Amino acid sequence: MEWAGLATHVAAFLRARRDQRTAQGRWRLCVAFSGGLDSTVLLHCLTGLRAPLGFELTALHVHHGLRPEADAWAEHCAAQCADRAVPLTIERVVIVSDDKGLEAAARDARRKVFAVQEVDAIVLAQHRDDQAETLLFRLLRGAGTRGLSAMRAVTPSTAGPALWRPFLDIPRTEIRAYAEAQALRWIDDPSNANLIHTRNFLRLTILPALAARFPAVNAILARTAEQLAEDATLLDALAMQDAEGACDAIGGLSCARLVALTPARARNLLRGWLARSGVFIDRARLDDLLRQALAAPDAHPEIRIGERHLKRSRGFLHWA
Repeated sequence: MEWAGLATHVAAFLRARRDQRTAQGRWRLCVAFSGGLDSTVLLHCLTGLRAPLGFELTALHVHHGLRPEADAWAEHCAAQCADRAVPLTIERVVIVSDDKGLEAAARDARRKVFAVQEVDAIVLAQHRDDQAETLLFRLLRGAGTRGLSAMRAVTPSTAGPALWRPFLDIPRTEIRAYAEAQALRWIDDPSNANLIHTRNFLRLTILPALAARFPAVNAILARTAEQLAEDATLLDALAMQDAEGACDAIGGLSCARLVALTPARARNLLRGWLARSGVFIDRARLDDLLRQALAAPDAHPEIRIGERHLKRSRGFLHWA
C-alpha cells in the first residue's frame, strides 16, 4: 500500500466495525492524540472521514507531566484539534512508578483514562512496527502465548469503550510518507531516542540490525503475533470448556478440577480464571501459584499476587 491508500484503508476498517456494532444511531469515536507523528496522521485521516462515514469525532490527550515540554505538547494538540474542529479533552494524570517501571505505569494510567470515556471506541495509532517491537519486547520478558499475541486490531471491553487500531498492519514508513505528503506538523519526543528504555533500544538498535539481515523482519514478527492471537483464542475457548461446572456460586475455582486436568490444561484454566479478574502473571509465578493451591488438602494457604490475595477454602480458590 502506498501512502495515498492510507485513508482508504482506515475507511474500510471503520466500515467493518460500524457494520458490526453501530449500524444504526449515533456513532462516536475518540482518537488518542499524543501529537506525535502516528496519532497526527490518524487524526488527519479520521477528520476527513467524519462526513462520508457519519461518525462523531473527539480527541483525547493524556498529559503525563513527565517532560518539561508536556504543557507545550498539550497546547500543540489543542491547536491542531481546533484547526480541524475536533473537540479535545486533556486529561492530566499522576504517574507513580512501581516495580513494573515508568513506561508500564504511564500505560496503566492511560488505560484508566480510556476506560471512562463515553464513546464507542478509542482509536489508537499503533502500527505494524509497534507490533513487531511489542512482540520482541514481550518475548524477552518471558511472556506466554497470550502475551506474545501482542496487540489486536480490535480489543473489546465489557466496561468502557473498545480499542481500535486501524494502522496495525501498516508500516511506519507509509505513515511518515502520508504525513510528509500532507505537510502535517507533529511533535518529536526526545525521550524516544533514549536507549535506557528497553523499547527504544529494541526499536533503534536491535530491530534495524535484524532488518539488515532479514528485511521483512517487522512483517514477519507482526504476522507471528497475529498467529499467536489465534492460538490464544483457542486456549481461551479450552479454558472456558474446562471451567464448566468448576466454579462455585461466588466465582471460586475448584481445586479438584485443577487436579483432574493435565498440568498444561490446569495452568491454562488457572491462567484464564485469573485473567477474568484482570490478573496476568508469568509462567514461573503461575507454576508456583498452582503448586501452593494444590498443596496439602487440609491446608488453607493465602497467596499474594501483587496487591491482592488468593485463599483456598473448602476446596475452592477465592479472592480474599
